[in-house]
Amino acid sequence: MVAIVAGVAMVTLGSGLTLSFVDQGDESGPVLLLLPGPTDSWRSYQPVLDRLPRSIRAIAVSQRGHGDSDKPATGYRVQDFADDAVFVLDALGVDRVVLAGHSGSCFVARRVAVDHPDRVAGLILEASPTTLHGDPRLQDFVTSVVGGLEDPISGDFARAFVRDTSSDHVQPEVVAQLTKELLKVPARVWREMFADLLEYDDTAELGTIDSPTLLLWGDADTLVTRQMQEALAASIPGAELVIYEGIGHTPRWEDPVRFSADVAAFVERIQRP
Repeated sequence: MVAIVAGVAMVTLGSGLTLSFVDQGDESGPVLLLLPGPTDSWRSYQPVLDRLPRSIRAIAVSQRGHGDSDKPATGYRVQDFADDAVFVLDALGVDRVVLAGHSGSCFVARRVAVDHPDRVAGLILEASPTTLHGDPRLQDFVTSVVGGLEDPISGDFARAFVRDTSSDHVQPEVVAQLTKELLKVPARVWREMFADLLEYDDTAELGTIDSPTLLLWGDADTLVTRQMQEALAASIPGAELVIYEGIGHTPRWEDPVRFSADVAAFVERIQRP
């Protein structure tokens, strides 16, 4: 069921969970489902949504625990988010999509591609790690920062986190919007989500992905390395790597014009008859 509540589109999944989302473009066109990275809502894709051609049906969703979506007590593992993505397709009557993820949500997109290859026409992986299993920097962040978070999340912390995971190229109004949305994520969601990222590892399954895959990565990314991109390109059959020079961890915020054009060209190429 889809409803508009206070100007926000909401979809109720078969599981009973309700998620916030935006749906734009030609309903008969190729479909692109955008999954924001950890702590981001669908609004993190606004710079892309503003620039995609209307010939593409673009759906951006706030995953459980994020934005204005439901925030159950538990259920913030990669598998939970992946199950929700399939439920979204079912609820919106969509058979196949190009599925896009960013950073940690790339694991979600890959999980859907492995578990439901019939639903995934293509993958777009922005700043995708290979795995964060046992990653020492993430472990330190979880131990020293996430473990001590309490509600409500501090505004200063939220702004610092957005800046640390982006760059000085991001427009101030974008940073302000991202910070506002991050403050909606409860501390318990941070804890369970990041704990699972430390455990999750699908690298042995990457060779089973048969969807065309586009890897988008900035060479100034201080969180995800070139070595990871090269490993993904070698592991996912036929994957194409596009490098953004001088761009950091979130290319869609730093160069939304080029990013949107690259995404649109990929979607049109693999989805048009």
